[in-house]
Amino acid sequence: MSVRDDSRFALLLTETWRDLQSPAVLWQLAALAGCLLLAWLFARSTLLRVAAGNHADTPAYRFGRSGLRRVLFPLAALVLVIGARAVLGEFHNVSLLNVAVPLLISLALIRLVMFAVRQAVGRSSWIASFERIFAAVAWSVVALHIVGWLPQVIGGLDSVSFTLGSQRLSLWTLLQGIAMVLLTLLVALWAAGLLERRLATTAGLDDNVRIVMLRVAKAALVLVAVLVALPMVGIDLTTLSVFGGALGVGLGFGLQKIAANYVSGFIILLDRSLRIGNMISVGAERGIVTQINTRYTVIRAPSGVESLVPNEVLVGSVVQNETYTDTRVAVPLNFQVSYGSDVERAMAILVEVAQAQPRVLDQPAPNAFLTGFADSGINLRLGLWIADPQEGTLGVSSDINLAVWQRFRAEGIEFPFPQREVRLLSPLPPVVFSETGKGSGANHVIDDPSRGDRAARSRAALLRDDSEDINI
Repeated sequence: MSVRDDSRFALLLTETWRDLQSPAVLWQLAALAGCLLLAWLFARSTLLRVAAGNHADTPAYRFGRSGLRRVLFPLAALVLVIGARAVLGEFHNVSLLNVAVPLLISLALIRLVMFAVRQAVGRSSWIASFERIFAAVAWSVVALHIVGWLPQVIGGLDSVSFTLGSQRLSLWTLLQGIAMVLLTLLVALWAAGLLERRLATTAGLDDNVRIVMLRVAKAALVLVAVLVALPMVGIDLTTLSVFGGALGVGLGFGLQKIAANYVSGFIILLDRSLRIGNMISVGAERGIVTQINTRYTVIRAPSGVESLVPNEVLVGSVVQNETYTDTRVAVPLNFQVSYGSDVERAMAILVEVAQAQPRVLDQPAPNAFLTGFADSGINLRLGLWIADPQEGTLGVSSDINLAVWQRFRAEGIEFPFPQREVRLLSPLPPVVFSETGKGSGANHVIDDPSRGDRAARSRAALLRDDSEDINI
């Protein structure tokens, strides 16, 4: 720090201390408090008049009202403090008001920048953190300016430099570049927000086309913002050619999957094969398309689970879209009745129950079919159509099954279930065999009841398949 800066800082401290010890400081305090109070009253009355006015609730009106709420008070206080400083400066020392002016300028700047950021990016989780960081940086710059250290800090940052090709870059240049890029990005995002609101009010424009136009425009605005901001602070874009080449190689090898997903996302949006609200099935996933992002698509299953499906999968595999051109889908339901039931009446009941359900369409009309004869009963199928597959099919299936169960019981139509009857044959007779020996012959009879029982059981087991009856 130079002697001149030391003298300036010492003079500031001396003047502030002298003003605090002098009774004249009461005039400055009274003027400062009066200016803040008048500014608050002015801002409050202005906002009340704006709110009470007969204005249409348009985006432009909401934008203006929100902007006034954030910046009207610090700007009004700044104007009043500057006027009070000019008046009191003719009679007293106004060092306290001299400190208040840059503080109010910083407050207005912080609120203005944060208002622009919120309007540009909308509601986001990182806004609060960014606001704290930006406020800390802004107040630090103001403090350095007040004490007279800001030129020395800038000189120290500019002394730390390095070369990139033929370009000399310093920390101060990089900070300027970052600040300029952020400023131009803020303007680009704000312009993209205006374009989004304009496209949202355009009638007859497809949603997918609107999304594609918005994303292409946002990417183009961001690119233009970066290309304009860097030369404004003296950074030659040709020095970034090496970095651009390395980035291209990285995209070609390491990021090819990500690049494929991005390209696939634009293909999906442009060919309109998927729309938000479609009920689709891809692989093991089935659900409603809730978001189509650049890299992935969000599918919400009927259970509430959301799946993030890469766009490359949607482009390269078979996708069953239940609501692509027609939202009507068929819901087959299978039933079985016993062989002794009235089949024609059972089929009529199925049709009547389906027609009584509010979600079942009249056209195509529900119909019942006899599909085959099974071991235990006769197979029937109820065919019906619904127009809201996104609501799921379990509810309508459950309602129809319950109603069919009640009607079948009321009219004596039985649901079959398998039954088996096993017949055990009588015990085997005693086993008689002869044994011839040398010089004599004898017959031996084995009459073992347990042996007969075992034989009978064995024979019954062998003949069980032939002797079982099925009761229907």
